[in-house]
Amino acid sequence: MARLEINNLHVSIDGKQIIKGLNLVIEEGQTVVLMGPNGSGKSTLANTLMGHPSYTIDEGSIFIDGVDITKDEADQRAKKGVLLSFQYPVEIQGVTLSNFLRTAYNSLHPDKKLSVMDFHKLLKAKMTDLHIDTQFSTRYLNAGFSGGEKKKAEILQLSILQPRFALLDETDSGLDVDALRVVANGVNQLKREGSGLLLITHYQRILDQVVPDIVHVLVNGKIVKTGDKELAKEIESTGFEGVSENAK
Repeated sequence: MARLEINNLHVSIDGKQIIKGLNLVIEEGQTVVLMGPNGSGKSTLANTLMGHPSYTIDEGSIFIDGVDITKDEADQRAKKGVLLSFQYPVEIQGVTLSNFLRTAYNSLHPDKKLSVMDFHKLLKAKMTDLHIDTQFSTRYLNAGFSGGEKKKAEILQLSILQPRFALLDETDSGLDVDALRVVANGVNQLKREGSGLLLITHYQRILDQVVPDIVHVLVNGKIVKTGDKELAKEIESTGFEGVSENAK
């Protein structure tokens, strides 16, 4: 079974330590939810796992199936099956979503590259499954997209690229009911196909549609409480104040 493991991770940015001794495991087909107040280190963790060069690992290790990837660059991690759905996707003028996805797919799957026609069939099928208008694929990547459209595009990318481990950084933020349903369906499909998921969220509402296996609460760079979906409901009701006491 595929396994992403984080051991005693300490991470800093611009000399300030954000992650302070974090241990976490994500297994194939598992949905791990990470909740926490603003500034607790959730996005820092996601970016660190993806290999963002602005984040410095001061101590600790990251493993995939027992192989240390702590010093791997972002592209090396992507080829090993780790992909990040951005909280704030960038806009790229002049590159259509379709061309971007085909190039990325063929780069990550050199042993089964697809022709333009075959990729178009795959893309159309995925968009139909996710209830996304197929005309979407001819638009420039995220250019002029609404917030909901950007999040749909991120889920479509993950659905096409089929990572072993998907890092979803507040994929549900700012979504209306219909867009949230599309995103939740995509997340559930990834899980059914065997991806291990790290779902970072502030809100309980997506967890009504994406049932977590484990819920962790991150405060001040540390995991202070772990539970199941009932923990997320507790946080929604009472906030983070109670669990925050454990991080002092």
